[in-house]
Amino acid sequence: MTPLLDTHQHLIYPDIAGCSWTDDIPVLANKAFTVPDYQDLTRDTGIAGTLFMETGVDDTDYQAEARFVAKLAADPTNKIVGMIASCRPETDKGYDAWLEECGDFPVVGYRRILHVVDDELSKTDLFRANIRKLGDRDLTFDICFLARQLAIAVEFAKACDNTSFILNHCGVPDIAGGDLDPWRQGISDLAALPNVACKISGVMAYCAPGAASLETVRPCIDHVATAFGPDRLVWGSDWPVVNMANGIEDWIAATREFLSGMSTDESEKLAYVNASRIYRSSI
Repeated sequence: MTPLLDTHQHLIYPDIAGCSWTDDIPVLANKAFTVPDYQDLTRDTGIAGTLFMETGVDDTDYQAEARFVAKLAADPTNKIVGMIASCRPETDKGYDAWLEECGDFPVVGYRRILHVVDDELSKTDLFRANIRKLGDRDLTFDICFLARQLAIAVEFAKACDNTSFILNHCGVPDIAGGDLDPWRQGISDLAALPNVACKISGVMAYCAPGAASLETVRPCIDHVATAFGPDRLVWGSDWPVVNMANGIEDWIAATREFLSGMSTDESEKLAYVNASRIYRSSI
């Protein structure tokens, strides 16, 4: 079984950090999603290691979340081989100090969710200068943009061409609505930039209720796979958000089916080789 490096493992510990964004999502609201929960669900599925992905916690708590997960990562039995922490590049206040503190953690990159803020945020000189600081430190930046925002993502990545970007969730295609043409062009434009990779994750949650399946999401996965090529694709579970579809076990099974149609070399690249290189995290 080809090992998987899960580059998008969220964890929710409500006593550590608040996740207000889950309040209106019944399968996530008022629940904890812990390392033992994840391990119980993924036992014998070939997950060899994970990268913790910041969980979009309340603004007051993003640093507390990272400090807590760094302690979890110190225990090798938790199989957290790296962290993608949250940051606030839109301000200079405390930004450099936060990067310095995270140097003591197994942080391999950062994320600031950009589809929940003003479209102008990533266009400012300050924001871009602070993202270029990540590239100077050989750290990645995961980008979360909606399909309508992919042109913004292109200009952002061009302006910070010293930094490696990873597009989350295939750029949020409108799978349920079936309107994929503007998204397809946006993906192709992003894929033309050598400093951008794409993460195959999250797509099951974009299906219409009851329609989540590999067959449903395959047109999107096939397009990003063709656009980015075998060397710039990584995989993530997006647990526990994947519970909005059929859960992580179903997504791993669909992933295995997709990998079975690839050559051994290409399947290994998507499963763990590319992620190990891009995030500098070995399983």
